[in-house]
Amino acid sequence: MKEKHTMKPTYQVSLTSVIASIAILLLLFVCSCSPGSGQQQATAETPAQVITIDTTTTLTYKDYPGMLEGRVNVEIRPQVDGYLENVFVDEGAYVEKGQALFRINQLPYIEQLNQAQANLNAAEAALLNAQLEVEKITPLVQNKVVSEIQLKTVQAAQQVAKAHVAQAKAAVASAQINLDFTTIKAPVSGYIGRLPKKTGSLVGRADPQPLTLLSDVHEVYAYFAMGETDFIRFKAAYPGLSLQEKISQLPPVSLVLADNNLYGHQGKIDMIDGQFDKHTGAITLRASFANPQGLLRSGNTGKVRLGQVHRSALVVPQEATVEIQDKVFVYAVRDSNKVYKQPLTIIGKSGTSYLVGEGLKAGERIVFSNLDHLQEGGKIIPKTVTADNRKK
Repeated sequence: MKEKHTMKPTYQVSLTSVIASIAILLLLFVCSCSPGSGQQQATAETPAQVITIDTTTTLTYKDYPGMLEGRVNVEIRPQVDGYLENVFVDEGAYVEKGQALFRINQLPYIEQLNQAQANLNAAEAALLNAQLEVEKITPLVQNKVVSEIQLKTVQAAQQVAKAHVAQAKAAVASAQINLDFTTIKAPVSGYIGRLPKKTGSLVGRADPQPLTLLSDVHEVYAYFAMGETDFIRFKAAYPGLSLQEKISQLPPVSLVLADNNLYGHQGKIDMIDGQFDKHTGAITLRASFANPQGLLRSGNTGKVRLGQVHRSALVVPQEATVEIQDKVFVYAVRDSNKVYKQPLTIIGKSGTSYLVGEGLKAGERIVFSNLDHLQEGGKIIPKTVTADNRKK
């Protein structure tokens, strides 16, 4: 009996220890399954700079490829046939209006003029003879020595002689014109193009190729095409009821040369084509540029740069945007400082900023920094910055 009494307390102590151990294990298990640490990580907030979008007035530029032509481009062609006797100019030379360029062999045309002059002399002599006949017959008719029909006959012969004189004079004038055409002169001042015909070449009015091309480039025209959408915006941007009124209100335009440098003189749009090209869906415009140094030539290429003033425009810095598959997005800050990707419709570019047509409104906030660390619907710790802060 005594042994049994001493064994009972030992058994009770061991059972109590087991129960305590199980309770501790359950508590550790519950603690390990608690979502506290993961939840803290999921709800961690990212610090980010935030800017407020507002409207402003800004200027944008758009370039349109263009082709340059001289104010006057003249094909120099012979107006008489013959051998090219003299070439007085060289390719690329600058010539003044009225300066001699070519001379065609004159001998055949001098002979034609001499022949025409001789025919004129003969016609004038015949007219003089007819006049003498009239003067001789007139008193005889008055004295009724001869019949009146004879007077009418000599008067008719006199009229024929006058017609022959006029015809001969016309032939002389035509021969003189042809002789003058043998010396080909510059119709305008400008630069000589290529000279495919050399001295001794046979030239004529039926030649498919001109003797040269003369370009008056003291002023050049830049022709460029504008699509229908751009043209509608272009018309809406300037006051005036008609296109001519709008043209008079247009600001100067710039010319970007092939080396991407700006031409030293600004130009003016002075012509808009009367209709769209049905094949390209574009309309042609013309801008005129002064060319006092002759730096521009016909055939040059360049880009006409148009500036457009945008009033009450929403401007977003490019560094606050991300591009995904040719689309531009920003992270807009919504309620509870959560951020969401917002697609934008870009209508222009001004410096390092985009002009937004759709996607944002004035007063909305967007994230300006740490864009790579943001997630859709994630929360941020916003720090508002201004334009002055961004420049620093």
